[in-house]
Amino acid sequence: MNTVANLSPATGQVPDHRLSIVVPMYNEVENVEPFVTAVHEALADYPFPWELLIVNDGSRDGTQQALDEQARLRGPHVRPIHLWRNFRQTAAMQAGIDAARGDVIVTLDGDLQNDPKDIPKLVARLLREDLDLVAGWRQNRQDGLWLRKVPSRIANRLIRKITQLEFQDLGCSLKAYRATVLKRVSLYGEMHRFIPAWMATVTSPARMAEEPVSHHARTRGESKYGISRTLRVVLDLLAVNFFLRFSGRPGHFFGGLGLGIGLLGGAILSYLAVLKMFGEQIGGRPLLWLGFFCVLGGLQFLTTGVLAELLIRIYYDRGDVAPYHTTQGPQLAAESAWHQTH
Repeated sequence: MNTVANLSPATGQVPDHRLSIVVPMYNEVENVEPFVTAVHEALADYPFPWELLIVNDGSRDGTQQALDEQARLRGPHVRPIHLWRNFRQTAAMQAGIDAARGDVIVTLDGDLQNDPKDIPKLVARLLREDLDLVAGWRQNRQDGLWLRKVPSRIANRLIRKITQLEFQDLGCSLKAYRATVLKRVSLYGEMHRFIPAWMATVTSPARMAEEPVSHHARTRGESKYGISRTLRVVLDLLAVNFFLRFSGRPGHFFGGLGLGIGLLGGAILSYLAVLKMFGEQIGGRPLLWLGFFCVLGGLQFLTTGVLAELLIRIYYDRGDVAPYHTTQGPQLAAESAWHQTH
């Protein structure tokens, strides 16, 4: 295998690598054969080894049989992974990432709305510019306005505001990752929408970029997305915000809440104490109960913060993790060279 190769005149030379394409599918039997064919057509002249991992997320419509048939026809580079029930998209994507053997991992949906022809372009930019993530940007989305476009725009604006990541289309599944970085992130729940935010915990946002990609209307099967996901996005976003800001100092989060609520309760009880000194009856006032429970709640938040800090100390004291991450810059390269010569 050559050290460098030419992907196309548009992308220029990129280093040697192995490519893994991870695709979660759920009840997409009508799209299996067209999708696998589209990927092979897009990568027909790809000069590097590649594999296609399609994760069947507990489908019950014949998707499993269709995937097994494609693997038999196409060869061992097509690797179906069957989950025994529907674990949802994030878990399916994590299963594919765990099984991927490539140096570069590309994720996309299996409904052919993402165009496999964009894969070489994203991979080339990732490697030529030495990035850790290149995310697709669907500038001309072929979705319904009110059910998909408007909620997506609102969600993207909210996500940009909270995460401080300047991505225009975080909902696009078509992304290229450096495998060594992506595998340092564990996905759960429905966190696949926020992979760039999670990656910001292990690498610099300066090593992420966005690339315009094609987008097509769905022509087969039924969409698994809807406006009902908007509420889940908001809930997941709260979790992302907590981990980005307070994962290393949870005592500040719980302690801040505890102090605020406790001070409010203390102010209420002080006010009632003054009234009592002037002879007013306060025993039947609802304000007394509010002040009492505010003080109690504040104490609970404070003690929760102390416990969380103890857990974080235990986590970092294990020795195999650190509260920071570094990149391989000139200073680290010089340090490595120093050890080799001494």
